Amino acid sequence: MLTTLNTAYTDTRAADLAWALGREPLPALATLDLELTGARLQLRLLGASHQVLLEDEQGSCSETVACIPGSSTPLPLGVAKRLGDWEYEFAARVETLSDGSFAGRAQELLALVSDHPNGLAGVFPGSPHAFTAMLAQRHEGQVHWRTWHAYPQDGQLVATRTRVGVRQLSGVLSPSGV
Repeated sequence: MLTTLNTAYTDTRAADLAWALGREPLPALATLDLELTGARLQLRLLGASHQVLLEDEQGSCSETVACIPGSSTPLPLGVAKRLGDWEYEFAARVETLSDGSFAGRAQELLALVSDHPNGLAGVFPGSPHAFTAMLAQRHEGQVHWRTWHAYPQDGQLVATRTRVGVRQLSGVLSPSGV
């Protein structure tokens, strides 16, 4: 699903993003509710930021990547945590692209996400390349989501990947396709 976000572009640069687990739902500009084989997932666009709410019979989880006033937790390159019976894994990277490469990558990502039944993308007024996009799936008993936060003024694209799944008896997550 592709939507135009009726708001000013407030996250000014990739370095302003912070990561948090367990935050209460924040006001969203657009949402997509999904049922993924027993897991209820809500993808939420918060301006140039995102929040994912996950709930199933094992528990619940919320992930927020946003400009969070007063936050002292910058966007990490990677996180692995145990959340009750779940293992949570998060990874982020910032790509800096040339103007032409950025425009092409933005178009490619928006086409991928907007045409996907488990995708949500929001474009900001004033620039077709200023967007936040999210895509979710369930694979081998785990829930996965990917996000992209575009900062065309700096040619930066922040990409995140998250995987949440029940801990296996060995304590290791089963292999994933993401």
